[in-house]
Order: sequence, then C-alpha cells, then structure tokens
Amino acid sequence: MFSHVMVGSNDVERSRQFYDRLLGSIGGKPGRVDDKGRGAWRHNGSVFMVSPPIDGQPATNGNGMTIGFTCDSPEQVDAWHQAGVEAGGTAIEDPPGYRENAFGKLYLAYLRDPDGNKLCALHRPAQ
Repeated sequence: MFSHVMVGSNDVERSRQFYDRLLGSIGGKPGRVDDKGRGAWRHNGSVFMVSPPIDGQPATNGNGMTIGFTCDSPEQVDAWHQAGVEAGGTAIEDPPGYRENAFGKLYLAYLRDPDGNKLCALHRPAQ
C-alpha cells in the first residue's frame, strides 16, 4: 500500500546515525544521503526517508503520528528498542511487551527519534 514514509529532520547526519543503528537492528542496511540532503533506507521492499523540510522551516514531529516497523520476533523488537535508545532515541509509553486489543495480540515497543518522531516496532505472533 505504501511506497515510502518520510519524516522531517533538523539534522540529517544525526538522523542517519540513529536510523543506521535502529534499522540495522532489524536487518536493514545503512542509509544513503542523496545530493538534496535526504537520507533513505531500503528494507524488505519498503523505503524510509529523512529530509529537511523543503519549505525551509524547522522540522517538527507530527502530533498523533506513529511510524511502525515490522519485526520477525519479540527478540527483534527488543533489539530494535535497545538499539534506538543507545543511538539517542527516547523510550516512551510502556516497556516493550505483549499487548492485546481489538487487533489481536501484538508485541510492541515505542521510541521517539532525536527529532521527536514517534516510532513503533511490532511483531504479530501466529494466532
């Protein structure tokens, strides 16, 4: 359904270092920065991008926005969360773990990146 997701950053190099570690923890390769200063990471057919806003204004995080990353196991979710915190992210909400809701049983972890964007790692166990 989605071709890519892009978030704004006020420091693309800081974001590149953060996302290289965060996405590397779930098997992603290091990102690249293009001639326009945008960082991009490709993994499992998806593209995640970071860019300074093209309107020249400071980047701000989206209120109510969350970007979710699929993980293969609860252990991969935990590794993602640890890598994110060690790379300068902030742990938010409940600690990584199982939650049950209308969408079923999920193993989740939440972080904010250095620019304040809300991120989630999600594993759906076999039902």
